[in-house]
Amino acid sequence: MGWFVSLLVEDARRFIKRKDSDAGEAGRALEELRSSLYNEIRTSEGSKHQQQRFCGPVVAMTFNFVVAVSIILANKLVMGRVGFNYPIFLTLIHYVTAWLLLAFFKALAVLPVSPPSKTTPFSSLFSLGAVMAFASGLANTSLKHNSVGFYQMAKIAVTPTIVLAEFILFRKTISFKKVLALTVVSAGVAVATVTDLEFNLFGALISIAWIVPSAINKILWSKLQQQSNWTALALMWKTTPVTIFFLVALMPWLDPPGVLSFKWNINNSSAVLISALLGFLLQWSGALALGATSATSHVVLGQFKTCVILLGGYLIFNSDPGFVSLCGAVAALGGMSVYTSLNLQESHESQKLKLNAEDSTDSDVKITPIV
Repeated sequence: MGWFVSLLVEDARRFIKRKDSDAGEAGRALEELRSSLYNEIRTSEGSKHQQQRFCGPVVAMTFNFVVAVSIILANKLVMGRVGFNYPIFLTLIHYVTAWLLLAFFKALAVLPVSPPSKTTPFSSLFSLGAVMAFASGLANTSLKHNSVGFYQMAKIAVTPTIVLAEFILFRKTISFKKVLALTVVSAGVAVATVTDLEFNLFGALISIAWIVPSAINKILWSKLQQQSNWTALALMWKTTPVTIFFLVALMPWLDPPGVLSFKWNINNSSAVLISALLGFLLQWSGALALGATSATSHVVLGQFKTCVILLGGYLIFNSDPGFVSLCGAVAALGGMSVYTSLNLQESHESQKLKLNAEDSTDSDVKITPIV
């Protein structure tokens, strides 16, 4: 009888021990899951991984393309029909709205976490915020004071400026085939869009002053996201206050007087608010596109947008830009196709080299026998 009781006690101990072990494994699994979710959501590395996972190059550039076309129509409505002729103040409204939305996201704890401050000097964030103010503000001012043709010529000049700046700052070079493709794109866009080159000294100075900040702005957005663990929204949160400060400083110099006398009725205010919301989406989508691709590819996307609008007006709305302009647009689209193909080919080759390097590393690992 005592032997039977001891056997039951032993079985009970084993059962309890197994249950404790199962509970410990379940607890460890739950802790690992919680740690994984924390890393994916509440760390800069996890947030960057989520952005790369859901916003690849195709998604980011498509998003940016749709928003860019929409804000062109909205700004035409605001500056044309509504008569809001204050480009710097309109840009300021865009960035204040963006900052308020980002503050709302932060209050809800959905704003991605920024990397540690020691990884990115404050001077880099301050420089990006300042350059962004000049790039955005001067772009709208240039469009107001220049003809469309002169404005397009300034936009085309951004491409070689980016290539030159990346070479000077980072010793980054591009292949000769890409140079030829970009040359065809720039020439095609020039033929397609530059129909009037009315010269205005003040407008020309504004355009020249805009080219360099625009190029540096794109380079910094791309570099900080690709070489650090910055996401688009986190970088916007850090740089937008600096941008707002410089826009306030620019407003008395470049905007005409009379902004306080503007008629802020329901219709006008609604049009400005829609433009501001689209401005936030444009900044976000542009940052996503620059983080997923490169500064040069983002400029090519802008030129692609110009050609699509021109060809779409011809095919859908029966507009007649002229045979020469249509040929220029088609040539530009051909150059863009070649440039995109070269980028995809380089990406495929780099991935192949990376896989080969990993395979060779694995094959070099030797197992030492135990004697």
